[in-house]
Formats: sequence, C-alpha cells, structure tokens
Amino acid sequence: MILASQSPRRRELLGDAGFELEVVPADIDETRQDGESPVDLVGRLAAEKAESVRAALEHAPADGLLVAADTIVWMGDEALGKPADAADAAAMLHELSGRTHHVSTGVCAMLLAPDGSLEREARFVETSDVTFWELTDEQVDAYVACGEPLDKAGAYGIQGTGRLLVREVRGDYSNVVGLPVARLVRELGKLVGGGRDLVVQSIRIGGAHA
Repeated sequence: MILASQSPRRRELLGDAGFELEVVPADIDETRQDGESPVDLVGRLAAEKAESVRAALEHAPADGLLVAADTIVWMGDEALGKPADAADAAAMLHELSGRTHHVSTGVCAMLLAPDGSLEREARFVETSDVTFWELTDEQVDAYVACGEPLDKAGAYGIQGTGRLLVREVRGDYSNVVGLPVARLVRELGKLVGGGRDLVVQSIRIGGAHA
C-alpha cells in the first residue's frame, strides 16, 4: 500500500493492521477556501493528496492500494492548527478546557490498475467528539512546559500525556489519533472485492505480531 502521508501515527495504525507500506508524502496547497467547512476541507484535502501522489506514480503498488488522509481539530467554525508558540498553546488549551471539540479525518482510498490509473475509489470523513476536563492554570502550564503540545493540532496529543486532559471521546478513538482505521479497512475490503475480508486478514496478522 502507498500511504500519502508522513504521519508516524498513521504508519503505526496501518502497520498494526497488517499492511506493508510505502510512504510517498503529498505536496499540495492546504489553504482553506472561503466558506469551506472543516469537514469539507479535510475531505477535499484527502482527495487532492491521493490524486497528487497517484498522478506522479510510474506504476501501482503490488496490492494496488493508495491511501491519503487529512485530520483537523475544530470547534464551531474555527480550525485549531498547531500552536505558534508556548503562549499560543496555552491559549488554545484554555479555550478547549471543559468544552467539547471535534476531530475530523478525511480519507481517500484508491484501487489502482497496474499502470497506476484509477479503477475505483472510496471517500469519507469520520468525526469524533472530544470533551476536555476543566483545566487549571497549573495543569495547562505543566502540559505546555513538557513540550508535547507544540507540534500537535489543537495543542494536545491523545497518545501522550495529553490523554490526562481528555474526559471523554465519543466516536472512533483511532480517528483522534489520526486515522479511522477500522472503517478504512472495511472500505478497502469493498474496493478490493473478490470476497476477501480484510478485517479478518488484519486481525490475523495483527494477532501474529502481538
């Protein structure tokens, strides 16, 4: 499978699901368009990343699969990117404190012919709701000082110590990490067809590696 993303978390999730990956990052303009909702934005960016990588290929991967994804943290109509500095991270965390925000991941999965042309594709956006505990100034300062928020969208990482800030996740937890892998595996199974159950295949491979 070709993964059009440099995200180590996406690589880990797909590797755990039994996929052998070739990472080919996409280089596109990710500017949000006027009037574009956060959900529409990640759906569009995932599709553009996939097509950008597909168009540059000389031949398809052995399994014919290409996957691209884009994740956004948002609240209301505001997209919460990576903080500019420690002060920006602290402000973002205070904004999230005691409130529910959303994490949406757009996914575009392609099945390619041997020459790299598109046979079929699946597109979807998965959204999870994340509720923070009420955070004290001391908690925010301690988390910012650890350095983890500075390279994370929304100024927190749920896989690290940022999990101590999260009261509840409604929806797919792996989506908050960066890729709704359970839904993706099912969509890939539909693309591949032929009666193959990729969920069973992934469970067997993942279990063998556990």
